[in-house]
Amino acid sequence: MGVHFPLFPQWHRVKIAPMDTHPSPIKTIKTTCCIAGGGPAGMMAGLLLARDGVDVVVLEKHADFLRDFRGDTIHPSTMELMAELGVLNRFLSRPHQKIHRLNGFFGTQEITIADFSRLPVHCPYIAMMPQWDFLDFLVDEGAQYPHFRIMMKTKAAGLIESDHRISGVYAETEDGIIAIESDLVIGADGRRSTLRTQASFQAVDQGAPIDVLWMKISRKPTDPDQASGRFDRGRGFIMLYREEYWQCAWIIPKGAYESIRAQGMEAFHQSLLSVAPFLHDRMDELRDWGDISLLTITVDRLEQWFKPGLLFIGDAAHAMSPIGGVGINLAIQDAVAAARILATPLKNGTCTIADLQKVQDRRMWPTRMTQNVQLFMQNRIFGPLVTRKDNSDFPVAMRMILRLPFLRLVTARIIGMGFRPEHIQD
Repeated sequence: MGVHFPLFPQWHRVKIAPMDTHPSPIKTIKTTCCIAGGGPAGMMAGLLLARDGVDVVVLEKHADFLRDFRGDTIHPSTMELMAELGVLNRFLSRPHQKIHRLNGFFGTQEITIADFSRLPVHCPYIAMMPQWDFLDFLVDEGAQYPHFRIMMKTKAAGLIESDHRISGVYAETEDGIIAIESDLVIGADGRRSTLRTQASFQAVDQGAPIDVLWMKISRKPTDPDQASGRFDRGRGFIMLYREEYWQCAWIIPKGAYESIRAQGMEAFHQSLLSVAPFLHDRMDELRDWGDISLLTITVDRLEQWFKPGLLFIGDAAHAMSPIGGVGINLAIQDAVAAARILATPLKNGTCTIADLQKVQDRRMWPTRMTQNVQLFMQNRIFGPLVTRKDNSDFPVAMRMILRLPFLRLVTARIIGMGFRPEHIQD
């Protein structure tokens, strides 16, 4: 292996879970960087590293990317990266809808919470694009580079350790276990990261007072044509605009799902109609609880993202709340920073633990800031909104936006661009 990691005593305290349960691998693949997880962070990191001439293997456990209720919001910060890569027009040719403003209804009062239309960017809006289309786009772009390889139906199941460092992964395929030896493993396998568990890394829970029920409801031409949030007497309903349907999120207090189920579907229908009465003729689309998915919200982060030969990014390093739809875009920013910092040392075989530290140092501050904003919104706005029984005590933050319209630009900047947006090249 060409990457050299100095040995430090503190790393000896981190034990790797044994892989004795796996049989001998049927074959071994060698590469420079193995990325576990073909989500936005993993695929973007793979694309950018391959573009810079680093041999990359991306592992995706599923046969395709077709799954509902994944984050589908592509923010202006991500589209700026597409412009810097020279692929923005190809990206925009994929199916998507545009959200220029985020509106909220608090009782009967409508407020524009964020106005993206005045951001000084190529695309001053949020693009609602199914995540499978976005990931297919990244795969197509990566396929243009000879150093890019993706292996579908291949799950990173364990870590290979040698000489006190991670030197690859074991992966489960349809044909059996394979070994992938690499100079660096990037764990981008999500908030339930297998590799994070294998490496005995523990995320610190930041707390979340709410959960979300996801569902799809058909859309009619007479419906509103923009995303909105509706809050009324302890009920919160987010509606994300699609051409043919609404992707909807019903906000509930943490742990309340079973009690809501116990009340029955008819009571749930009536709750929905109390805030969105125009959906009255579509309640039969939600026939039973199988049409509704519970998203247990977790906000957490690792305080240490790396050890020799291993780096976590995206949700594997920091799980985000769905508030603001920033999770995908923060993960992509991680990938851009990691590729920019690590490409040259990986190509030269000189990558050290100090380089991995640089990635964490670069991305920890925006992660903390973004989570702090989400926690503020959860604890001071959404949490109280879904527990109160009347429309008194209008949220202070919403009153300020109503009285000071320029704050809509501030919220648009925070949501649309984030803290410390990355660039392909410094």
